[in-house]
Amino acid sequence: MKLIGLEEHFVTPELVGYGTSTAAIAQPGAWAEASRRLLDLTEQRIVEMDAAGLDMQVLSLNSPGIQAEAETANAVRQSIIVNDFLAGVIAEHPDRFAGFAALPLLDPVAAAAELERAVTQLGLKGALVNAHTQGRYLDDPTMRVVWERAEALDVPLYLHPANGVDTAHVFTGHPALVGPMWSWGIDTATHVLRLIFGGVFDDFPKAKLLLGHMGEGLPFVLWRMDSRWGFHAHHGIELAKGVPSAYLKENLYITTSGVCSAPPLLAALLSLGPDHILFGTDYPFESMKTATDFLRDAPISDADRAKIGHLNAERLLHFDTAALAPALV
Repeated sequence: MKLIGLEEHFVTPELVGYGTSTAAIAQPGAWAEASRRLLDLTEQRIVEMDAAGLDMQVLSLNSPGIQAEAETANAVRQSIIVNDFLAGVIAEHPDRFAGFAALPLLDPVAAAAELERAVTQLGLKGALVNAHTQGRYLDDPTMRVVWERAEALDVPLYLHPANGVDTAHVFTGHPALVGPMWSWGIDTATHVLRLIFGGVFDDFPKAKLLLGHMGEGLPFVLWRMDSRWGFHAHHGIELAKGVPSAYLKENLYITTSGVCSAPPLLAALLSLGPDHILFGTDYPFESMKTATDFLRDAPISDADRAKIGHLNAERLLHFDTAALAPALV
């Protein structure tokens, strides 16, 4: 079965320093090994892809990426450099790699321009955004220009976690819960709801949002959100589609990255449908082989397996399947 992974991370030596805040949440040995793999684009990575039966990775700069940069001009410059670098790697291995752009979101106008350049000139498949940008989220009015460009280009934005601006009081005294263990999922799911209640998808109804980790818990609470929206004070907000679940079913696409478990996959299929679920491994933070074995053995139909494994990615990311290597077609 053909497999395309959509949450597959890398970093360059020049940008390693941006990841120091993420390094703090991991065990030292685990972070050292992940860092080694992040820096490897073509050697051990391709060997592991072959061993796991992973045909293609859609590469993205590791969290927090360019969004850790506090100086606007440098963020713009670094985005151009890393996107050019990524395009070069893809050009050398077009049958194994595609990519998501990094954006200089400190300057949303420049970010929109870089998204267009990355898609139309470099052939990248959209962009990956690591949570907030110096405390600013994607529902901020200044970010509308980025959504407008993404919708016009018909490419998705992939929302990925990163360390939050601050830490909620409930985590005080429990640092083990901060990070991918728990807080990142809550922060990212809340970010998605900000987009819905902030009117992003009313303004841009054809915009597409990708979300990893089996949807950060959102597919499991659709009924509850709709029910409580009928009860809750709306604070002057009205949704054009009526209920929150309508946006999650129409504008949201999720990947299996980092969740190799049948119950949440089945729940996501029932909640969102097979056309809105794609495959991902969360490499190098999870095992490629564990992820590929999981999807191959999952108790789902072969038709749904093919959609999740590669067909949805080919459609959403506009792959030219005729141009791929014969083994992948």
